[in-house]
Amino acid sequence: MNILNVGTYPPQHCGIASFSKDLMDNLKKLGESISIAAVSDPHYTYDYPNEVSYVMRRDQKIDYAKTANAINENTSIDLVIVQHEYGIYGGTDGNYLLDFTKCLKKPFVLVTHTVLPVPTVNQRTVLRNLCQQSVAVVSMTRTSAALASQIYEAAPEKVYVIHHGVPAFQKKDRHLLKQEYGFWGKELVTTFGLIGPGKGIEIGIRTLKELVTQHRNLMYLIVGRTHPMLVKHEGEQYRGMLTDLVITLGLQDNVRFVNRFLEPEELGDYLYMTDIYLSPYPQADQAISGTLAYALGCGRAIVSTPYLYAKEMVAKGQRGLVSPDATAESLAELINRILSEPFLKIILEQRAAKLGGKIKWPYIAGQYVMLAESILKTKVVAI
Repeated sequence: MNILNVGTYPPQHCGIASFSKDLMDNLKKLGESISIAAVSDPHYTYDYPNEVSYVMRRDQKIDYAKTANAINENTSIDLVIVQHEYGIYGGTDGNYLLDFTKCLKKPFVLVTHTVLPVPTVNQRTVLRNLCQQSVAVVSMTRTSAALASQIYEAAPEKVYVIHHGVPAFQKKDRHLLKQEYGFWGKELVTTFGLIGPGKGIEIGIRTLKELVTQHRNLMYLIVGRTHPMLVKHEGEQYRGMLTDLVITLGLQDNVRFVNRFLEPEELGDYLYMTDIYLSPYPQADQAISGTLAYALGCGRAIVSTPYLYAKEMVAKGQRGLVSPDATAESLAELINRILSEPFLKIILEQRAAKLGGKIKWPYIAGQYVMLAESILKTKVVAI
């Protein structure tokens, strides 16, 4: 098969770009031919790799129809995969993407990264139209799949659940990694990802304040650079606020910022030396978290606020502890429980690793291949 993926793409740094790259790499390993239509931020110049065949400037409406028409003329493309996240496309709630799909004559699969349970009128309109135009809708949880049908009117028979893939990181010894990275003797709580408001990092910092008197060797690692879009609009104001909060709370010896975008091998190291992965999202309707999926993939003990993805992927299988609310006090109680009960930590890691083994990218890519084959087979029969 010849498949084209639409979405952001490295060297742009964002979750969708990483997802697109991981999907492409693993589909290629399965023998598929993959090309990319990259959605580019016009404020930056990206040196895209050779697999990027088309570039759509995010805020240039004309690019969307133009790119779709160029793809229609490419007889080698069998199927298009569209990564959907409201913020990566131009227009109100990313509605420029509809110009692309309306012109596109190739069958396309819609991969939904955000399925809001209470959308605005326009958000619902955009995603509903995309769901109806697509030949299949991929949701990453059963909750999101139900919402896609109930709220966005996707036909139930074309909605598929394929979990968020995670890299097959090389497993390494926690104690050796701590020694290598200078954290010997520390109990490590980690949060990673692009930093910005809405990630709940300030909740994580306040959580640590509740714990350090009892656990003096506790260290909170905040791993990741500030989101490029946030830097463009307001610089490092948010990170500065977090730094000030650390100083105000007297946590300079207990909080470490790793302010850069980590490549997969180093990110795997940080996850495998982590004792507890903290996912402090404040929004209850957070449908997907690639970072939490990574923590599951590495078999970490997880503490999380009660957002949709955590409740389905962590709480239901007792693969971690999910707090009743998004407060530092609730999170601190759960972290303290794990730190105080070593056997509980082992149990949580084993349960997380069991699911993590089923969401590694080679397996997830295979599910995309099976879906693509079924779509193209049906298309041939119909003709």
